[in-house]
Amino acid sequence: MNLPYEWRVGWRYTRAGRGARRNGFISFISGVSVLGIALGVAALIIVLSVMNGFQKEVRDRMLSVIAHVEIYDAHGGPLDDWKALAARARQNPQVIGAAPFVPAQALIARGENMRGTMVRGIVPDEEITVTPLAAQMKSTMALLTPGSWGVVIGAELANGMNVRVGDPITLVAPSGQDTPAGVVPRIKQVTVVGTFNAGHYEYDNGLVLMHADDAAKLFRTGGLTAVQLKLKDSQDARVVAGELAVSLGSDVVVNDWTRTNRNWFDAVQVEKRMMFIILTLIVAVAAFNLVSTLVMTVTDKRADIAILRTLGATPGSIMGIFMVQGALSGILGTLSGLGLGLLVAFNVGAIVQFIEHLLGVHFLPGSIYLISRMPSDPQAGDIVPIAVISLVLSFLATIYPSWRASRVQPAEALRYE
Repeated sequence: MNLPYEWRVGWRYTRAGRGARRNGFISFISGVSVLGIALGVAALIIVLSVMNGFQKEVRDRMLSVIAHVEIYDAHGGPLDDWKALAARARQNPQVIGAAPFVPAQALIARGENMRGTMVRGIVPDEEITVTPLAAQMKSTMALLTPGSWGVVIGAELANGMNVRVGDPITLVAPSGQDTPAGVVPRIKQVTVVGTFNAGHYEYDNGLVLMHADDAAKLFRTGGLTAVQLKLKDSQDARVVAGELAVSLGSDVVVNDWTRTNRNWFDAVQVEKRMMFIILTLIVAVAAFNLVSTLVMTVTDKRADIAILRTLGATPGSIMGIFMVQGALSGILGTLSGLGLGLLVAFNVGAIVQFIEHLLGVHFLPGSIYLISRMPSDPQAGDIVPIAVISLVLSFLATIYPSWRASRVQPAEALRYE
């Protein structure tokens, strides 16, 4: 294959500079530039992959407890026929499961220890078709029967209140009942029949599950007040929720899990964007180090440029030679960074474990952090833009030095040769 001579000369300059004795300093600067690009690209891939991994771990643990979509009565009252509403929702092909529930808030007390909790009244036989946690604890959920006043609470909440299975605790409803003596809070003693550990601190430390009939009686909702749905793909929850809001009409309110946990996910996205910008600046600095490398190369090759010009090379050809040289350095740095970044990203868990074992430390203790291991989730949607940006910055860095090379005058360059 016959390549244009600009490509051949540019490639020769890229190779020869590394071995030529009089160009050792230029070769060193060029190597530093390539290394800087590679490390910047690798750092971007590793950091974003780890952030994606953390986000995925937290999301999966969150969705093991809550449903993808929730439907409420628009007026805050009980649903007349939740099965009919669920049947209408199932007409959407994305909906694969439905279960009723009663959401509420209450105080949980044991002795002098009292905490605020989220209470969810569920129908166990239906709940196991919607949330993975209920499906995994099918036998425990079966203990929640109407009138038994049993509850299943998070493991962190149980530990914090020093509660074990079989112990009685007290639920205090937020709204009281009117009596001749004034407003008296509604209090009910319930029995802990089981605990769960979802791996998400918010739910493990603040969620109480009980039978929907018992919850409706305690909080006087008049019946089931909401329906939760399971979708084929949790990532389509916002789109499906919008479709259901239109198809089900204005009598209901439809929420999806991305809206109910919006603050957390917005914070993660902002942090991810800021990390991308900061680390991209590192790549930009390394890429524009190519400017100094090519400027020194042009100065060193002035005699060669002059000879090429006298042989008939056009200014455009001279410019192309040095753009090829700079672009090859950018490509080499980008490909090296991609290889290094992906190698670390796919093995970051093992690498961190080895470092922990070597140093005798634990970077993510389970007693403090939500996740005790270093997760990683490399995504093409992050990696492709990183590679493109690195290549574009490297190409832009070659324009000025190459233009300077094209302006070299042969007579001036050969005057002292």
